[in-house]
Amino acid sequence: MKNNLDIIYEDNHLLIVNKASGMLVQDDHTSDKTLLDLGKDYIKNTCGKPGSVFLGLVHRLDRPASGLVVLARTSKALTRMNEQFRNKTIDKIYWVITGKMPPAMEGKLTHWLIKNHQKNIVKAFLREKEGSIKAELEYRILGNIKSYFLLEVKLITGRFHQIRTQFSAAGCPVVGDVKYGYQSPNPDKSICLHARKLLFLHPVKREKIDLSAPLPSTHGWDFFKDYETEDSSGQ
Repeated sequence: MKNNLDIIYEDNHLLIVNKASGMLVQDDHTSDKTLLDLGKDYIKNTCGKPGSVFLGLVHRLDRPASGLVVLARTSKALTRMNEQFRNKTIDKIYWVITGKMPPAMEGKLTHWLIKNHQKNIVKAFLREKEGSIKAELEYRILGNIKSYFLLEVKLITGRFHQIRTQFSAAGCPVVGDVKYGYQSPNPDKSICLHARKLLFLHPVKREKIDLSAPLPSTHGWDFFKDYETEDSSGQ
């Protein structure tokens, strides 16, 4: 932990952080300190750089969610990472806890999403509608304890609130996500959605980078700590 950042990977080109739930990634209507702010402070303090610091946001992660966020330290790295995300050559794996079993042990969810910009919420439909965009993901159940189900999710598309919206539409909202139909909030207002893994090509070194973010200690995740150990050992 450095400067309130849980840094998973860093070099002269990238800064990759395990974001805590509740932390903003970038500025919104509040004046809360953001992940970008903390990242810039960290670089300024550790590198002794005068003046403003360049740090580009490659992708976003919802405030109540946790997990891996990629920040670029150079414009070249930002451009090349954006290209990988745009071309879908990056594998993004999420772990999710739901309070009900999904439709099958593993499968694919396909919906068409429409965002309500005023309410900042998304609605999912099973058929295409005017103004909708297609959203797809694949999932499998890793295990269940009591009434909680741990899922591994791979995004095929990357849409606003996609995972939250699609599992809500499938009848199994993310634990703690009252915005999308879960019955009660988590004590710390987090949701059980964690950006667990990233696999991509380094934008400059052209090496394969394979990263995992440790699970948070917030509500729900304590049931599945053993799964994290098994996953890390390749079992």
